[in-house]
Formats: sequence, structure tokens, C-alpha cells
Amino acid sequence: MIDLHIHTNCSDGLLTPYEVIDYASSNGIKIISITDHDTIDAYTDDILNYAKDKNVKLIPGVEISTKLKCGIHILGYNIDIKNKAFKEKLKSISKSRHVYLNDVALKLKDLGYLINVDKLDEIESVTKAHIANDVIENPLNSDILIKNFNHIPSKGEFIETAMNEGCSAYVKKNTITPKEASEIIKAAGGKVVLAHPAAYKYEDGLTIEDIENIVLESNIDGIESYYIYIDRYNVSHNDIDIYSKLSKKLSKFETVGSDFHSFDNIHPKIGSVNIDIDLNDIIKNISID
Repeated sequence: MIDLHIHTNCSDGLLTPYEVIDYASSNGIKIISITDHDTIDAYTDDILNYAKDKNVKLIPGVEISTKLKCGIHILGYNIDIKNKAFKEKLKSISKSRHVYLNDVALKLKDLGYLINVDKLDEIESVTKAHIANDVIENPLNSDILIKNFNHIPSKGEFIETAMNEGCSAYVKKNTITPKEASEIIKAAGGKVVLAHPAAYKYEDGLTIEDIENIVLESNIDGIESYYIYIDRYNVSHNDIDIYSKLSKKLSKFETVGSDFHSFDNIHPKIGSVNIDIDLNDIIKNISID
């Protein structure tokens, strides 16, 4: 049992790093990586020792937000978590999140939404998910949400309908390219993986050729091919075969990730224990050590 894409409350996840390890241990998940957005705050000496005590192999990881034709997420594994230059770069990326928060809040307010900027500004690695949740969970926004959506939207639906490129509350975020993220990760001794390529197909209309070019031009080592994408309408898409073939074509290793954030009975849980995925091939071929 492997899960190399898990978020904690150090970014926009529900569980603490300790709770993630407890869940993995109780479900027989032996190899995991915590990949919070633009932060490695989860990786303390205590948490590394705690994972060892629970017999869970914890591979240091991070998910870096980048931009090319659209937002592209780059996963880094086996990074040196004590690398000073790497940590400073993550801090710089994280700061840009707070500039984005304040800019997008102005647009959302102009559209009639109430948003608690001060509270959100306290979150070090604030994300679109935090912002969307703040809007949709505020009962004072119920009327305008129903007016605009005919229902209270999910977090994903609100992001993709109101906040992403081409939408009414879109704000361009100062960010780095996938190639730059790849260079930062490699400089810290890590391996580079393209996160959830299926998302770019369904959210942004990228073709398989576009994704292939990103992998090659950004010097990426692997592809998160074993991934179930849940779209804004909570429809599940299994494109594992497509991206597994691409991985083999490009001689890139493959990884598996649930992209766990919370227990909502829709998205995969840690270890994808609620999803039917055959991991036999990936277990034989995985190589990020």
C-alpha cells in the first residue's frame, strides 16, 4: 500500500501529520509522502521518528505550484528538508500566496461575496481551497451563491467556476515555471514528478502532447499516472492507462497518489483504500529512492 500525495493541515488538508501517519498505519499503508503546498513544515524530527515507530516509511515531499499555459503542480520527493536555499525559495513562493489572497479577495468582494481575509492571512500556505471554503461555508454568502450557481457549490466547483483563469475572480499569481520548480527540487537532491496530469486535461484542456512537452522541457523524472481525478461535478475519471502509457513511452517512473485533503466520501482516502486501483505494476516499477 503506497500513497505519495497527501496533504495535512500544514497547507489545506484536514488532518495533522500525526493523524495522517496514524491513519496510514491503521490501514496497512506502508509508504507515504506528505506533499503540502509550497511548504515542508510537516517534516519535523518528531514526525520522522513517529513514522518510524509506526513502521511507516515517510518519504519527504512537497507540491510546488507553478504556471505555464495553466497552473501546473510539481511534486518533489526525497528532497533534503534541511537545504537552506530550498526552504528560502519555498518561503518566497508562500509569500506570493498572501499577495494573491489579498488581490483575489478584492475581486470576490466586488462580486458581492463576504470573505474573512484576516483569518485567511494567518494561514502560512494559504490556497485557493482555503479561500473557496471561506466563501462557501459562510452562511451570509448563501443567497448570492444560490443566485449564481442555483445551489451551494462545492469547493472545487467554486474554484473552477469563479477563480480559475477566464473566470470573474481570476487573479494572475506571481509564480515560477515547472522547469524552475524542477531545478529547485533537483538542487535539493530530490526527484521531480508531474502531479495529476489528468487534472490539466479536464480543467484546462491540455492535450497529451502538451503534457508530454511539459515533462520533457521541464526535465521531469516521473508522472503521477496512478491518480483518480474528481472533476467539479464530482464525476470520477480514471485515466491511469493513458498516463501510464505516456510514462513508459518517455521512460519515466510512475507514482500513485490519492491527493487526500479530507474525508468527504467523494475523493480518494489516504492510500486510495476506497478506490479500486490495481497497483501491481507500480509496486514493481516504483523508484524514487
